[in-house]
Amino acid sequence: MKIELAKTEIIHFVGIGGIGMSGLSLIMKGMGFNVQGSDISNNKNIDRLKKDKIKISIKHTKKNIEKATILVVSSAIKKNNPELIEAKKKQLPIYKRGEMLAHIVSLTKNIVVTGSHGKTTTTSLLAAIFSKTKLDPTIINGGVLNSLKNSARLGKSDWCILEADESDGSFIYIPPTYSIVTNIDREHMDFYKSMNELRNLFIKFLNKTPSFGKSFICIDDKNNIELLKNLKVKNYYTYGVNPKSQFHISNIKQLKKFSEYNLSIKLPGKKNILINKIKIPLLGIHNIRNSTAAIAVAATIGISNTIIKKGLKEFKGVQRRFNKIFTYRETDFYDDYAHHPTEIKELLNGVRAAYKKDKIVCVFQPHRISRLKDLKKEFSLSFKKADVVILCPIFAAGEKIKLGFDYNNFAKDIIKKSKVELFLVKDQYQLAKFIKNNIYGKKIVIGMGAGSISSWIRELPKLIKC
Repeated sequence: MKIELAKTEIIHFVGIGGIGMSGLSLIMKGMGFNVQGSDISNNKNIDRLKKDKIKISIKHTKKNIEKATILVVSSAIKKNNPELIEAKKKQLPIYKRGEMLAHIVSLTKNIVVTGSHGKTTTTSLLAAIFSKTKLDPTIINGGVLNSLKNSARLGKSDWCILEADESDGSFIYIPPTYSIVTNIDREHMDFYKSMNELRNLFIKFLNKTPSFGKSFICIDDKNNIELLKNLKVKNYYTYGVNPKSQFHISNIKQLKKFSEYNLSIKLPGKKNILINKIKIPLLGIHNIRNSTAAIAVAATIGISNTIIKKGLKEFKGVQRRFNKIFTYRETDFYDDYAHHPTEIKELLNGVRAAYKKDKIVCVFQPHRISRLKDLKKEFSLSFKKADVVILCPIFAAGEKIKLGFDYNNFAKDIIKKSKVELFLVKDQYQLAKFIKNNIYGKKIVIGMGAGSISSWIRELPKLIKC
């Protein structure tokens, strides 16, 4: 679908380097929009956009929007941003990313993946299944798919598979045909006033499901169960290890390179189905749930079990989701996005189930002081399946909140409640020194966090040799 717009229409993305913003801008460029953007620094996402000849300005300044007619603003952008201030002075239309995304997909059949955790992996697994069909969906993801080497792709069909971000509430604008809610957790409390407010917004979203669509809800999650009690629209299916699930997971086997399970499907008015020995190249029950959500959607729209199993088995993965980066003195080093206590716990449970005898070392970079303060207890309990925690400085993400939070006490709480060895490092150079002096033999080292820890882990081989 090619959209022709007036040459004078210029859409400017403020914070274009974010994974969600970069993906949306790429899709809109492919659809025929005149797209440009700005960010505070260069990164891999921006490098990919430059290859598609999207104009990027490094640094936020009002000069960047001299010719802009529409602004799309990342949720990370502060109110004092000079481009945002100038746009308001000029009375330009200003949209959140989620609002613009809703406009773009308003005429497609949308499979919308949302929830607190597992969105990116679930979206990617759906894309992997669809890739084995003749359907050609548009894909808009919150992570870089290894198969695409990008986070987004413009398809030729009227199908769209997209990850919907709940962090600023803008997912409510996206019209779902089919939707998935993986789970609801205490996250983004800087935006939501309470868990009730968060749950109510998900209820509002699910109630938008049309009569010809369907929602898929994981009932292993207690907050999701609460959703079901308040839904006006009853056209949904459930999935999980819970025996009451309509897509019920059983016979789970977790090995070092893949997980295997059976899935029984019991839907009203339909013949019961059993899909045996589903294999995914992912670890952890959380990823089994994510793949089940993808199966549930694919099976409901008529994709065969053979194609579904093939798509999942050949899944190429997503960057920053337990990706092996390098091996050093028999120790394997991995990179993961886990930055919330639930994500850390699920990841470590999966790794420990597969690597029962190996020592597990977590290199954790906390993300946002507000998150640490809000979930201090949960963080302290989340490392129980690890042996060692290397705690890095907080990646503040622009926050200046420090009052009432003692980092040393936070470290002591982790030691006490997770019963691990813990070491503090002040920067990536001290981390490299620690690794060089202490890490050898059969171990698993996992870099965790949503900040700069990924680049720290990837730069370790060079620093270790210094």
